[in-house]
Amino acid sequence: MPIPHQSIQINRHSAKEQALQLLQRWIIEGTLRPGEKVNDSQLAEALGVSRTPVREALQILELQGFVEMRPGKETRVTPLKKDDVHRLYPPLAALEATAAELAAHTIDEKSLLQLEEMNEKFARALQNRQSYDAMEWDESFHRLIVQSTGNPYLEQFTSVLEKHTRRFKGIFLENSWLPSNPSVEEHRMIIEALRKRDAEQAQKIMKLNWIRPMKRILEQVESMREED
Repeated sequence: MPIPHQSIQINRHSAKEQALQLLQRWIIEGTLRPGEKVNDSQLAEALGVSRTPVREALQILELQGFVEMRPGKETRVTPLKKDDVHRLYPPLAALEATAAELAAHTIDEKSLLQLEEMNEKFARALQNRQSYDAMEWDESFHRLIVQSTGNPYLEQFTSVLEKHTRRFKGIFLENSWLPSNPSVEEHRMIIEALRKRDAEQAQKIMKLNWIRPMKRILEQVESMREED
């Protein structure tokens, strides 16, 4: 199990939360590969904690769909399934597009400036090949738009779907090292549409921003299955 061996400092009072964050990150970044068997003892040793917080973290990861646990047998990283791309991306694209349409009428200038800053940091992370950081800034960008609608139901539904798209987004970002990444420009166009209160254009570009990566993600998932 190829997990990092560098010294990791974990606060004993929040061991479960920190173990959860690290394990989720390793799964998303591909350090722990789809279908790979994970050993709680090895993970506990690598993190410098007991097996209990690791097991608790794995139980949460199972609920989130990141691992599959067979009590008394084994725990494996959940395989990436091609069908899940079709199940996740169109519904999330539709919800995010609706959020952009609504936000065009509600978002304020302070939030628009924050979106610009987030997109700059997103672009910088892409150029520096920091896939996880890029994903974090991309999610922050989209989350702020959803929050700007003031609709708690949209926030709840997009949050659930977003958790399940994280590994797929990691694949896309890992293979998108372009100085002029299309997502960066699409973000700029979304900000411009929001600033102009152009709900139709904001909705259109937001949907494109989610649907466009699907083809590359599907190709990459298929490639990973062939390698296995």
